[in-house]
Amino acid sequence: MLRIVFSSVFLCLLVASAVAGDPKSVVFRDDFEKGHDRWQMLDPATWKLSTHDGNSTIEITERGSEYKPPVRSPGHVALIRDLELESCEITFRVRSTKDTGNHRDCCVFFNYQDDQHFYYVHLGAKPDPHSGQIMIVKEAPRLALTKNEKLTPWDDQWHTVRVVRDIESGKIDVYFDDMSNPHMSVTDKTFKKGQIGIGSFDDLNEFDDVVVRRL
Repeated sequence: MLRIVFSSVFLCLLVASAVAGDPKSVVFRDDFEKGHDRWQMLDPATWKLSTHDGNSTIEITERGSEYKPPVRSPGHVALIRDLELESCEITFRVRSTKDTGNHRDCCVFFNYQDDQHFYYVHLGAKPDPHSGQIMIVKEAPRLALTKNEKLTPWDDQWHTVRVVRDIESGKIDVYFDDMSNPHMSVTDKTFKKGQIGIGSFDDLNEFDDVVVRRL
């Protein structure tokens, strides 16, 4: 009888662990309370560490950027230093700090190999071939891999973004606030191991509570 009870408890713990996410899979976590030294900003002059009501964040401060990528792609890029992953899950909170209209956005970078080889998610307010899509940069200006038609409901509040990348299947799932139903998805196997980052094409955002898991 005791063995049955023990087995039932153990099974419940396993299920709870699976639902919550295995803490051992967390390879990076940053709430910016100790600064932003763990990040490589490609144009440091347009990023700053901010504090509001005792909480620290990082923030993009200018729409323009001195970083000029070799092919048309986002100008505001902050990459996590000394971390390269294949399959991964990236979660963070973001707040858009300026309403710039249809292309109001934030970006998530992954499998970033160099400035001409990477994927990124463009969470633009109104989708078109250059906004609100999952993009690939491969020695040419960014190209949409998706034909997303869903609006990204930006306002002045905080939102939660999650990107799940599985290199075995090639699947990329992007979530915005609703963590049960992907905002957009695509399958592509072009790039595997690379860096992870956050930023925007040319908009203003504030970021907090970044968590990266290895899958």
